[in-house]
Amino acid sequence: MTPNIVLINCDDLGYGDLSCYGSELHDTPALDALAAEGALFTDFYMASPVCSPSRAAMLTGSYPTRIGFGGEPMNNMRVLFPGQGVGLHPDEVTIASMLRGAGYATLAVGKWHCGDQPEFLPTNHGFDEWFGLPYSNDMGRQATAAGQPTLEELNQRIQAAGMDFELKWPPLPLMEGNELIECQPDQASLTRRYVERSTQFIREHSDAPFFLYLAHMYVHVPIYVEEQFQEQSRNGAYGAAVASIDWATAVIVEELERQGLSDNTLIIFTSDNGALAPGPDGAGSNAPLRAAKGTTWEGGQRVPCLIRWPERIAPGTRVTEMTSALDLLPTLGRLTGAPVPVDRLLDGADISELIGLDGPPVDAGRCFFYIGGANIEAVRVGGWKLHVRKGGTELLELYDLASDIGETVDVSDDHPDIVAELLARVEAGRIDLGEQASGIVGVGTRPIGRVDNPVTLADVDPSDPATLAEYDLPYRG
Repeated sequence: MTPNIVLINCDDLGYGDLSCYGSELHDTPALDALAAEGALFTDFYMASPVCSPSRAAMLTGSYPTRIGFGGEPMNNMRVLFPGQGVGLHPDEVTIASMLRGAGYATLAVGKWHCGDQPEFLPTNHGFDEWFGLPYSNDMGRQATAAGQPTLEELNQRIQAAGMDFELKWPPLPLMEGNELIECQPDQASLTRRYVERSTQFIREHSDAPFFLYLAHMYVHVPIYVEEQFQEQSRNGAYGAAVASIDWATAVIVEELERQGLSDNTLIIFTSDNGALAPGPDGAGSNAPLRAAKGTTWEGGQRVPCLIRWPERIAPGTRVTEMTSALDLLPTLGRLTGAPVPVDRLLDGADISELIGLDGPPVDAGRCFFYIGGANIEAVRVGGWKLHVRKGGTELLELYDLASDIGETVDVSDDHPDIVAELLARVEAGRIDLGEQASGIVGVGTRPIGRVDNPVTLADVDPSDPATLAEYDLPYRG
C-alpha cells in the first residue's frame, strides 16, 4: 500500500538538542518515541549549513551549487532575502512535484525560503496548497535593539562588500497559496496555526495518499513562544521552542492514529542545518560536534534525523552510515513508486536498504561534499573527512570521524594516501559543481531561477502601525 509522507523540517535545530540525541536540557518525549519506534540516523547531513541552499537541495536531491544556490547567482548573499529576484528554478523537480505526479495530495506549511517571487513559491513547485512564511521569521519589520545595525547600515555594509543587492525589510507576510493574508502575524501563535492546518489536511485526505511538508520556524531567532512552553523550559526561549516542536509532533502523530493512518505513514523529522552559536534566547547544542550553523565543520551540517514507518521499519533501527537530505527524493521515489527524474543529475541515493527495506546496495565509497557559498570546503568518504577551505582561506586538515567526531586532531600528516584520494574527489567535484573561488564553472550545473523587476510580497506603509509588530517591542526593547 502506498504510504503517506510527512516531512518535518526544523530551523536551526542542533544535533544535540533532542533527548534521544543526548540532550539533558530538553525533554522531547514525542520525538524520542519516533526514534524508538523507527530509525535514528547518527550521520545524517544537510547539503548546506544555511537555510535557503539547504532547503532547495533537500527538495530537489541536488547539491545547492548544482541548482545555482550559492555565490554570484544569489548576489553573493548566503540566503535569499525579501524581494530578491532569484529562487528555485520553475523547471526543477521537487519531492512534492514528483509525488503529485504519482497522485499525492500535497501541502506545504511553514517556512519556504526558496524564493519569494510568484514563480518560485511552493504552489509552483508541486504543492497544491501552502500556508506559511516565504522566508525566515526575522525578515519582517522589527524594533531595532540597542547596538543592532539599522537597515540603512546593513545596506551600506552590503555595498561595501561588493554585493549587487539592496536589502529590503517589508512587513513579515503570512501567505495562503500565492495570496498575502496577513502582515506581521503574532509569531507566538504561528506553530499552533501550522499544526491546525496540518491536522486539517490529514483529515481531508485520509482516503488518499498525501505529502505533508511541515517546515517549522523554530528554533530560528527571534524566538516567540506560547506561555505553556515557556513554563516547561529549562533553557530559556530556546528550550520552549524545542518543547513546542515536540508538542507539534505529538499532535500530528495523534491525528494520524485517530484517522487510522499511523501504520502506513512515513514520518521524517530533521533540521535544515546545525544550531546557531549560543545567544540571548538560550543555548542550542550541536554536541559533541564542532562549531555551529554557517560552518562546514560537523556542527554546521550534521543534524538529527528520525524516520518512522510502523508498517515497514523495525523499531529501534539505528543507521550509522553516512546519509544526507539529498537521499530523500530518490528514496521516497522508490518507496512510493513515484517516477524519479532521469533527465538531470541528482546527487542523492536510494537508502531504502539502510532502513531495512528492499533497495539497491548503497555505495559505501560514495562521497559527500560540504559546500560553503559556491565552494567545496570539505569532503567525506567513509569515516574520513578532509577540509580544503574555510571561507576565503585554504587549508588541508584530515579527521577520522569514527574516532574523532569533534574534529579535534588533524591526522593529515599520518595519512597522505587518504589525503590524496580525497583531494582527487574534491577536484572531480569542482569540475562537476564549479568553484567560484577558482573561477571554475561546473559542467553539471543548472541555473537558478530569475525574474526581472522583483517586488516584495508586502509593502512598507509608514502610516500603518502594523508594519512594526507590536509584540516585538517588549522583546527587542
